[in-house]
Formats: sequence, C-alpha cells, structure tokens
Amino acid sequence: MSTWTSDRVRATFLDYFGQRQHRVIPSLSLIPPGDPTLLFTNAGMVQFKDVFTGKGQVEYAAATTAQKCLRVSGKHNDLENVGRTARHHTFFEMLGNFSFGAYFKRGAIEAAWELVAKIYQLPIDRLWVTVHPTDDEARQLWREISGLPDERIKDDPDNFWSMGDTGPCGPCSEIYIDQGKALSGGAEVPFGEGGDRYLEFWNLVFMQFDRSADGVLTPLPRGCIDTGMGLERITALLQGKQSNYDSDVFQPLIQAAAKRAKINYGTGGESDVALRVIADHARSAAFLIADCVYPENEGRGYVIRRVMRRAMRFGRKVGLEDPFLVDVCAEVVRHMGGAYPELRAKAEVIERVVRQEEERFGRTLAAGLKRLEVAFDENQLTQVIPGTIAFELYDTHGFPLDLTQQACEERGFTVDEPGFHAAMDRQRAKGRASWKGTLDTAGDWAALRDSIGTTEFVGYAHDAVESTVLAVLEDGKAIVTAATPFYAESGGQVGDTGRIVGNGGVLIVEDTQRPIEGIVLHRGQLHGVLADGDSVRLEIDADARQSTRKNHSATHILHLALRTVLGDHVRQRGSLVGPNRLRFDFSHFGPLTGAEIQRIERLVNERVLANAPTRTDVVGKEEAVSRGAIAFFGDKYGDTVRMLTIGGDS
Repeated sequence: MSTWTSDRVRATFLDYFGQRQHRVIPSLSLIPPGDPTLLFTNAGMVQFKDVFTGKGQVEYAAATTAQKCLRVSGKHNDLENVGRTARHHTFFEMLGNFSFGAYFKRGAIEAAWELVAKIYQLPIDRLWVTVHPTDDEARQLWREISGLPDERIKDDPDNFWSMGDTGPCGPCSEIYIDQGKALSGGAEVPFGEGGDRYLEFWNLVFMQFDRSADGVLTPLPRGCIDTGMGLERITALLQGKQSNYDSDVFQPLIQAAAKRAKINYGTGGESDVALRVIADHARSAAFLIADCVYPENEGRGYVIRRVMRRAMRFGRKVGLEDPFLVDVCAEVVRHMGGAYPELRAKAEVIERVVRQEEERFGRTLAAGLKRLEVAFDENQLTQVIPGTIAFELYDTHGFPLDLTQQACEERGFTVDEPGFHAAMDRQRAKGRASWKGTLDTAGDWAALRDSIGTTEFVGYAHDAVESTVLAVLEDGKAIVTAATPFYAESGGQVGDTGRIVGNGGVLIVEDTQRPIEGIVLHRGQLHGVLADGDSVRLEIDADARQSTRKNHSATHILHLALRTVLGDHVRQRGSLVGPNRLRFDFSHFGPLTGAEIQRIERLVNERVLANAPTRTDVVGKEEAVSRGAIAFFGDKYGDTVRMLTIGGDS
C-alpha cells in the first residue's frame, strides 16, 4: 500500500515551498471576503487577486497554500457530474505556489519538476507537458530542466489563462501523466485521446501580460506565477488509483456511508454512484457549515441545502431512510480536522445543523413526493410539472427546484421553470407589502407598538426560540417578533447577530436595535419571504454572543483595574463592546504614565488568568448598589438590573 496519504501529500507540498522562501498561508474561507463577484472561493489564486491586479500588496514575494474550494454553481458547476466520473467534485483542495516577482518561468518549472519527479517520484517516462504554441521560452525551459524529449512537450492553443476579459493574463503549462492503455481500451492512442488515460494534474500559469479592452497585450512590470494542483488528483496518482474516490481522501467517508446502508462499495452500479455523491457532498456540507454557511432557501444557504438534500435523496436510493449524513460529516471532521482545525472547532455546530436539516427534510420528503405523484398523474399528457406546483413543493415542502427537476427526470417529466420563478416573484411582492407605514419618529414607533404589541426578550435564558412575526418593515430588511433571544444594542454593547428562519425565507440578522421600549428590531438581509403572522425560529450567533460576553466582562475587569490604580474618581464615560474588540472610555485628570499602564495591564491579566467563576443576578437597583455594584450609566437603568459578579467582586 502506498505511504502517500493525503495528509502527507499536502504537507509535503507546503513544506517543499515553505523551505524555499514561500510564506505558507492558511486557506481562505469558502466565502471570499470582500469579493462580490464570487459566491464561493473556487481557486487557489482567489485570495491573491488584488496582488496580481496591483490593487493590493503583501509583505512576502512568494506564497504557498492548500486552498479549500467549492464549485457547485455558476460557470464552474460540477454538481451533475459528481459521483459519475472519477474526477468531478463539489468541494476540493487546490495546492498552489505563487510568485509576485520573486521568480518567473524558470523558477516555476524547476520547482514543479523537482517536486513531481524527485519528491513525489512520479515515473518520468510517463510524464508529458503542454505549452502555448507561442511560448518558446517555456518550451525551451522544459527541454533544459526536465530532459523530456520534444515529442512529450506538446503545443496546446488553449494554454492561455486570464482573470477576465481584461487584466492580468498569460500562457500556461500543464503537466500530464499517462495512466496506461488500460484506460484507452487496451489500445495505444495519441496524446490527448483515450479519456482519462492522459491526465492533467498540475497547471502552471505564467502571468506576464495586461490585456486591454481592445485585446492588446502589454507586458506587466513583473511576471507572476499562479499554479494549481488538485490534492484529490495527485493523491490518487501517488496511491496508484485510477479514480479519486478510491483514494484515502474519500474512502473513509464512502465506507462510513456503505456501513450505514449495509452494502458493499465497488459493484460498479448506481449504489456506487450514490455512495460517491454522499461522500463528496458531506465534505461540502461540513466545510460550508464550518465557514458559517447554513441551510436556507436563497443565496449560499440555498447551495448548501441543495447539496445536503441531494445527498439525502441519494441516500434513500441505497435504503438510508434515517439520518445518516450527520455520521458521514462527523467522519469528515475526524479525517480532515487535523489539516483544517475549523472543522474540529465547529464539530458540534456541524452535527447540530446537519442533524436538524436531515430531520426537517425527512419530515417533508414523504409529503412532497406524495404531492409530486399526484402532479405526475394530473399532467401525464403534457409531461410538464407546472411552475406553481414546483413552487408549492419549494415553499411548503422545502424541495429545492433542482430536487424536483431530478425527480421529474427520473419519470421523463420536465418542470416549467419560468412559472416557478414567476410564483417566487409573486410571493416576494406579497412579503414586501406586509408593512407600508412610515416610522420616522418616536410617535410612529409608539403607534406601531400600540398596533402590533411588544416584544418579549428571552435572551438571558435562551439562544433560540420559536415565535411569530409581528411586522415586516423596511422592505423586508427588518423584522419584529413577539419574542426574541436577540439582545438589542444598549449600553455600548452591540446588538446580536444570527438568523430568523421561516418556511418561506430567512433573515440573516446583522444588527439588533430597540427603537422604542418594547420593540426589538432585527435588521439584516432577507432571503425568500417572511410575512406577518409567520411562525419563525430565531437563533442568535452563539459564538459571537459568547465573544461579546467575554469582552463585556473584560470592561468590568478593566474598570476595576483603572479604579484600583488611578483612584475611585475614575468613571466610565462610554464603551463599545462587540465580538471582536472592546473600547472603554473613562474620565481621569491626566494622561496615564507607562508605569500605570503596565500595572493596569498586569491587574487585568491576573484577573483573566485566575479564571474566576462569574454569576449574574437580576435584582432591584438599590439592592445592587448596596451590594457594591457600580452603576455605569446612572438613570439609564430600570428598576431591576442584571448584576455581574466575577469571583468575589462585582
């Protein structure tokens, strides 16, 4: 058995370049920050786009990464091929090395050849490379560095890469391996023919031009390098496997699913396809949840729901009726948590979200399929399911459109997609009409409160609660509910974030405010439709709340340290408490000395390291003061207050 485990393959790649003056950079999130052009990170170079275009700078001249990538929507969409080919995946890892002027073609080719031929020790007599027909420099470098004969250095006019219609671009070289004539029906075939026989596994992009809108190529001030090699592909090659799914990247997941289904993998039938789909989609689900993408009916949340429910449907094809994906996702965490610590850190969240989605889908699948059977009978003549029925399945039973399409394809039916989208638009219009009043003054808010009632805050006891929508405001971007666990911004502490989920949509809560006593307003981005009277589940971002709570406790500790060092005259004059930082404003009669700052820091650190237990009590304001509490904001407190006690001190 090969000693080249996927972990060893990844580590070898990163160590090789790390020892050669490349900064080893952690993988970017699957959600590319600040890049509205991408739904997901789909290539290793995404986090360096601004460097390549000159919009940004980094302190290093070369970098290497193992980048987690997702291709499940838009131009790069491999979803329908997953499980049916040896190479297509939704989630994959891209190994890459990048140069921002540190080296160019010679350095890239020398490094690639040494790693492939001497470190990974792939058989040289089976390796081929391609170059762009105009790239004589790369062709000569391959001859010199690799010693490959001319007949194994091929021209390929497609070997030209660009970031877009304009901007950085350049020729590229691809490295191939001949996997043997068994993959071409036992016959010798020319390079490029025979399906997977000649397999490309590493692409070296030589970024050397800037392309203008009229197509003119101007040499860049410095050449850059961007390479990409799929971990799944190189691992399969090193393990002597002709399918990525037969390598140790996927086998633990496939076997976990096969064990649950009580079937064997390797029969070559549809059950193998189902097990491969489950393994692939479990990886996507686990990594998306670890990057805080949760199942919803639109946007990125729709993608993960679509992927998860596709896996669940394939599970039912091999007899898996009870929740099973949660176990396969747990195997993803065990198998890949060492390389990607965020999986282990979010293991409980992954388990909870996947189990909840499986249970929800299990409850609706039977009813949805029953409704679809009726629709098949009703539309036997046309063989087309009306868009209104497809939307009903989506809205009532949680069927993503492609799931309905998949079920229809199996029966020889199609779906009226324009009708589906028209029904969706009508529902959105209905949601936007939920509230037409203006809320510009305190009187307007008071009138709203008199009309709909008040919000009960239950966030001290619960992180999630079921409630009812009282009002949809601000064109669907704000929701008021009868009860909420969301803390509204107050006393310098930022409002909670999280989500409000209903059957028709989800509000990703980005801020929580209290415009008037008794009304808690959840503001954010609405995906789908929520309307007055809808039953919803409100869930705060518990991790962000906990981080905010810690920073809030830190303000109390800092206040105590300031008063201890500087005197009792020190009073808080404001603060900002959020999940990522805190700011504490205070009154004092002069600037702090270096010695005072050091003493304050030491006292705060000692308190933090003591890890003293904390306690909160809801008591009358006078009792709190008599017990030593400091009222930071005077008359902003009500008759009852929450008093925080850390150790023996309030």
